[in-house]
Amino acid sequence: MSIYKRPNGYWYVDLCTKSGQRIRQSTGTKNKEEAHRLYDKLKYELWSSNHFEEKPMKLWEEAAVRWIDEMGAKKSIDKDLSRLRCLPELRETYLQHLSRDYIMAVVANKKCSNSTKNRYLALIRAILNKAVKEWGWLDSAPHLTLYREPKRRIRWLTKDEASRLIEALPPYMADMAVFSLATGLRQRNVLDLTWSQVDLSGRTAWVAPDESKSGKALGVALNNTAVEVLEKQKGKHPRFVFTNTSGNKVQSISSRIWRNALEEAGISDFRWHDLRHTWASWLVQAGVPLAALQEMGGWESIEMVRRYAHLSAEHLQSHADLLDEIVFVNGTNLAH
Repeated sequence: MSIYKRPNGYWYVDLCTKSGQRIRQSTGTKNKEEAHRLYDKLKYELWSSNHFEEKPMKLWEEAAVRWIDEMGAKKSIDKDLSRLRCLPELRETYLQHLSRDYIMAVVANKKCSNSTKNRYLALIRAILNKAVKEWGWLDSAPHLTLYREPKRRIRWLTKDEASRLIEALPPYMADMAVFSLATGLRQRNVLDLTWSQVDLSGRTAWVAPDESKSGKALGVALNNTAVEVLEKQKGKHPRFVFTNTSGNKVQSISSRIWRNALEEAGISDFRWHDLRHTWASWLVQAGVPLAALQEMGGWESIEMVRRYAHLSAEHLQSHADLLDEIVFVNGTNLAH
């Protein structure tokens, strides 16, 4: 048994189980005292219990690879891969040694928002839970506490602001912005929209399950504004609806052009995705029920739509009217 320091500055331990299995892993620290404390803890665990003989000793990397193999069809698997690459501190560590304190410390040191830290924690937790419930690699998984996140931001434009923004955008981007405001489609769905997804005569469009964030097909009712925008695009490209000034598919929204348009329109703190928030906000203010909005926008749950509820108080009117019976007592208006 030994503890040693590698050229990267981190301390490593080298232990053996009763069965002769060798355990070599990083302590995750460059502090010698902390490394020795972990080393002593591991030695105690090895000699005081049969824990390591009851379950197979599997490294974090093995769990990550199995997760990727089994979850390959997951829509967000690319995001998982990206996050796993950003967790080098967990490599060469056996799952049994991934304590709550260690995991929380690793994530705490990430220079990112609380929301992003929670995405790391959620992924780690999901993998460890798999190791417990399905793979039989762990007896239990550590409890990981999520960070407090700010309430989700809702930024929307007034109709006057929207008009100024559209005027400031180049024509091809203005068409996409108007279409987004008319349909509520997400940016990627607008950029990737093909003519095969559009039925102008039936005034409908659709998004396939593999292109939808919810993983479910989405039908889009086209209003007059949306149809007018689509009519303008006919003949520009054989496959894709929206094209740039060169007649090619728009691959992405230019940040430079977007910022310049916002500045010209006198609008701040507004992202392209906020066009979708604007669409939803306008509908709610027009009296569209939240359940209908959920279906129109393709949200998975009504909870995701409730953030727009404060924009309309019509559903509370009947309850507020009950006070009339109190305000008017025996035909007397208490307001006078």
